[in-house]
Amino acid sequence: MIPLFVECAGKQIVVFGGGEVAARKAAHFSQEADVLVVSRAFTPSVRALPVQIETLDTREADDAELLRFIGPAFLVIGALSDKAENDRIGALCKEHGVLFNNADGKPGDVVIPAISAGEFYTIAVSTASQSPAVSRFIRQEIEKRYPALDAMVALQHRLRETLKERMTTPEERRRILWDVLRDKTVWTLLSESPDRAWERVSGRYLNE
Repeated sequence: MIPLFVECAGKQIVVFGGGEVAARKAAHFSQEADVLVVSRAFTPSVRALPVQIETLDTREADDAELLRFIGPAFLVIGALSDKAENDRIGALCKEHGVLFNNADGKPGDVVIPAISAGEFYTIAVSTASQSPAVSRFIRQEIEKRYPALDAMVALQHRLRETLKERMTTPEERRRILWDVLRDKTVWTLLSESPDRAWERVSGRYLNE
């Protein structure tokens, strides 16, 4: 598989299942995509999300009825407790060229990673469904070790633009940017005051 970031705004995501797993999958997309959750019952977690819901027992539905939901979808997620039904939905998706993620078992065409995100960065971690716990662990370690990651991205952008204005060479810009990234004091100051962090960068690396 090749890791990609995909624009999902305005796209239809269909989640089959109404339990806690389905709620997590639906929540992953609900702030950006048009999410439809299909199940015979729904937990309060699902009902609290900004998604559409439709009641259907897939075990009693024929393929044509399932395709009514699958056909218009950009991505379908099988999050039912019944593995056979997830596999059935996955087979229909494959037959009709619709992307599929299986929340229980083989991941299908799409793996939904553990994500650490801020205003200026997104980091996705996947173990190809072999160990979701490891994915979560790595995400948590990144967030714990670099709590000021958003602030560093903003600082690096400001520094990069400043260096460009000074007509420095690409090699010099690269060296300074990496020196700042390795500066532990800058990381500490970013957690306390981005302005103080910039003062250190200006004085130490820009000779101001």
